[in-house]
Amino acid sequence: MNDFPKGMAGQRAFLRKSEIYSILDEICQDLDLTQSQTESARTSYEAVAEWVSASDDPVLRRIDLYAHGSTGLGTSVKPLNREDFDVDVICRVQEFAAWRPPADLKKIVGDRLRENARYAAMLEEKKRCWRLNYAREFHLDISPTIPNPNCANGGELVPDKSLSEFKPTNPRGYRLLFERRAALRPQLKIEKALATEDLRANIEPFPAAMRAKGILRRTVQLLKRHRDIHFASIEADVAPISILLTTLAAQAYEYCVNNFTFDTELDVVIAVIRMMPHFIDRPFVGGRRIYVVANETTIGENFAERWNTEPARPVAFYAWHGKVLSDFEKLPGIEGMDLITEELAASYGDRVVGRVIDARTDAISKARVAQKLYVAPAIGLSLTSSAAATPVLKNTFFGER
Repeated sequence: MNDFPKGMAGQRAFLRKSEIYSILDEICQDLDLTQSQTESARTSYEAVAEWVSASDDPVLRRIDLYAHGSTGLGTSVKPLNREDFDVDVICRVQEFAAWRPPADLKKIVGDRLRENARYAAMLEEKKRCWRLNYAREFHLDISPTIPNPNCANGGELVPDKSLSEFKPTNPRGYRLLFERRAALRPQLKIEKALATEDLRANIEPFPAAMRAKGILRRTVQLLKRHRDIHFASIEADVAPISILLTTLAAQAYEYCVNNFTFDTELDVVIAVIRMMPHFIDRPFVGGRRIYVVANETTIGENFAERWNTEPARPVAFYAWHGKVLSDFEKLPGIEGMDLITEELAASYGDRVVGRVIDARTDAISKARVAQKLYVAPAIGLSLTSSAAATPVLKNTFFGER
């Protein structure tokens, strides 16, 4: 059975949603770190690893340095209103005994970095990590960890902010779980319909969207930038942290993909956002109800831990979640590129959205001039010719053809 709507209004709604998601995908591409930025960061942390591991200190004889967080997951977005971006790095120290004070571990790594004149000049101490500031480019946040013998998933122990004890974490296990979820493909009616109709099977919608990162990673990027814009004017430090948003989105995505069929990619994003709060646990502990968003790959790491001591944080999350859900739910009903552009600019910034829309407009204009723009049944503008597609003639904008 073909699920593609037969009526003109239904087809337009399908295609409008698909087109909006294509714009959102291109916004994410604009927010992605460039290849040169990524390569520069990779080269830098590999050099740091080589320097630290070459230490005469036997504790640093065996270390493992790897990117985690947004960089490791492929969900980074360019920072708002600043040039340098974050690269979170784990420095797993194999030879440090768990009975030793966490402060000793941090000091050993910091001392080694200071032995390098270049690193010493850019070194900044944070509560439980060391930051190397590469001026106007990026900064490496290096968190020292040790193996967690009690974690069956190969987890680690990281110093807490007071450096008084080790806390469980598992960045590698988390990344593997996220990658498994990101690889899941939702059932989309529009893909099924286009694949089963001969007239449409060889028609490529214009512009051809680059969606290599997949819907889950794009959803996380969209959520993070929406959050950044939303909280930019709020003075209090209450914005939900990225790992919490990423975890809720990943859990919701897996649930939605396994249980529903969707019209388009945009419908997947909306469903994921809608389901996110359902994965916030509220158990009773010590006679009171607390918030828990657990790291599923180890025992004892709660990404919502601060919510239980800072009540403004969950209030801010739910207020923001209501706003981002409302903003996405209204998108399918918006007609006209001007209105869509205005709505997206409010959520993602005038400059980013402006660049994306200008690039799309330019690509369409060039294709029209080159007579490589077509109109296909139910698809609309396309760069692919077929028996069912009609060429769009060159337009001089003065009524002449």
